[in-house]
Amino acid sequence: MIKKLAAKSVKNKVILFFLVSTMVFSMSSCGNKNPSDKNNPQPNITIGNENADNPENGESTPEPDASPSPADEGQQDNDTVKKDIKVKALYLTGWTVGSSERVQHYIDLAKNTEINSYVVDIKDDDGYVGYESNVPAVREAGAWKKKYDVDSVLKAFHDNDIHVIGRLVCFKDPVYSQKNPSLAIKKTDGTLWKENLGSGKYATWLNPYEKETWDYLISIAKEAVERGFDEIQFDYVRFPNGAKKVTDFSRYNKEKYEAINEFLAYAKKELPGVVISADVFGIICESPADTEDIGQYLELIGKDIDYISPMVYPSHYALGQTVNGVTFAKPDFEPYAVVYNSLIKAKNRISAVDGYKADIRAYLQDFTASWLDTGYYKKYGPEEVRQQIQAVYDAGYEEWILWNAGNKYSESALLKE
Repeated sequence: MIKKLAAKSVKNKVILFFLVSTMVFSMSSCGNKNPSDKNNPQPNITIGNENADNPENGESTPEPDASPSPADEGQQDNDTVKKDIKVKALYLTGWTVGSSERVQHYIDLAKNTEINSYVVDIKDDDGYVGYESNVPAVREAGAWKKKYDVDSVLKAFHDNDIHVIGRLVCFKDPVYSQKNPSLAIKKTDGTLWKENLGSGKYATWLNPYEKETWDYLISIAKEAVERGFDEIQFDYVRFPNGAKKVTDFSRYNKEKYEAINEFLAYAKKELPGVVISADVFGIICESPADTEDIGQYLELIGKDIDYISPMVYPSHYALGQTVNGVTFAKPDFEPYAVVYNSLIKAKNRISAVDGYKADIRAYLQDFTASWLDTGYYKKYGPEEVRQQIQAVYDAGYEEWILWNAGNKYSESALLKE
């Protein structure tokens, strides 16, 4: 899930800064729809207020308040009846909740702090459902591992009034895509496209254009709801970035964002009454076009579902990135300002779209981006976590999720209950 946006050397950083700056400038100059732009076609969006996304009207970064501000009461109602809970959550892997001691630790943490929810893997980006699944397609593909006992884990959390969101990684799926190569993303030469994970490891992806992949994912989601998950959170609900030059999807006569949005609308239809969210790149809060070529447009991706979760990790923004009119030379050093301006920009944009359903529930950074070169990252701990949480509140939102891939959280940052 973590996307390393920074380069490995100072030279590459300079190049990246130049490219990003050029890209942002060019995007700003082509905000109007242009049917002839085949690289980044603009979707049709119904706008309620044309001035809402004017950078000149953007808000400057305020000083953090001492206490949370309540979210706007005028947010759109959704067809789904949401539980009366403002999610304050940590992400937990299947392996983590496979330990009864760890489960008890997180139950105690929820009892003693502001945490009231956990995001638990249903299917991670390794392609495996983390518990014994009875979905026929999963069993036929051998696509499950016994990382944890789903029934006992959900019971333990629910017995302690803890809300559980199931994270289901969608199209990055090296198991089902290799078992079913006809459903995988392919290069123009017909071979499977493989994401380079480093250290000689690769991952294949399912093709979001293929409806059979939708049915596979939704069958897993349906089973998860039946087992007791309170919500479904789709992650990697996108095309892979970095594959544009070697893939060709023109035969589908459909843009990437259309495929992604249609999948989410289909999921909402097939999972009636279920709260559904989608994890999205943080940069889409700022970018007016699908600059990453992944099929995620801010104004469209939340039109049919209940939440979007932009991953507004400061370390994942490019050096020199401008967000909401504020330029960040070293984004990782400014956790409050990056999160605040990202959410304000997103808020202004979606408020201008008629009928937008999704609320924002941001993912926040609780890890140190030590893969960046010295001088371009800082050690993250309780202070940086708290600054990001405050930025969420100051931007007018009430819900958030902390991310640490290894589940090593800055627990002292959490307010005591």
